[in-house]
Amino acid sequence: MCIDAPRTRSSEGPDRAILGRHGLMTTVPASFFKHRGVRVEVKDLSKRYRIGPEEVHALRDTDWAIETGTAAAIMGPSGCGKTTLLNLLGGVDRPSSGQIKIDNDDLTSMSERMLEKHRLVNVGFVFQFFNLIPSITAIENLELPMVMAGVSDTECRERAQTLLSLVGLAAKGEKRPEELSGGEQQRVAVALALANDPALILADEPTGNLDSTNAAAISTLLRGLAEDYGKTVILVSHDPKTVEHFPKVYSMRDGQFVAAA
Repeated sequence: MCIDAPRTRSSEGPDRAILGRHGLMTTVPASFFKHRGVRVEVKDLSKRYRIGPEEVHALRDTDWAIETGTAAAIMGPSGCGKTTLLNLLGGVDRPSSGQIKIDNDDLTSMSERMLEKHRLVNVGFVFQFFNLIPSITAIENLELPMVMAGVSDTECRERAQTLLSLVGLAAKGEKRPEELSGGEQQRVAVALALANDPALILADEPTGNLDSTNAAAISTLLRGLAEDYGKTVILVSHDPKTVEHFPKVYSMRDGQFVAAA
């Protein structure tokens, strides 16, 4: 069940002062992002794991859909199936049964090679832990997935610099992760998720290691990717403060979407 979140300003007001409108320090031309968002739909989706003799139902016959260019947040306690759902949408794992459609593509019928391409090109992941390579600079972290996708060195550098500007870190590109604050590292992680211009952004507890001001800034930045650039953004969290920035908020419990209490 979806809740239309109230469009109120967060009490953690400094995030907008730090990052500007929708958490973005600068805007970029519409042509910079060539891929708009995608429609996401799951039907009768289930995922079961076996832990010793016990079978765990992470998702149970779940139906859900969001439209192109939506910023959607999913709330729920730990273990309710939020992360499992993101892993399935991102092609990291396969369902036990059911269907996953990203626009007209059925992930459940894809080969491993096709899923690998889906992860590299179509999806951008943002995690609670920043997942930056500590031995290289911020800008080199951004360039790496572009190199893997076959982008030229010149274009890699230009795109990486633009992405750093987009998240307000134009002057920090030559810093290694350890030289950045937690909030700055997570902004680099958001830029990293955008490196190959994915249509779908999946954010798994992206504010879990941040203070309230930086958490508000990151969730607002993610929402802005949908509102300003048409990306489809799905964020999962158990923190009501994180999801209050999102216009669509859904609730999960015991592997299914549920109506709000």
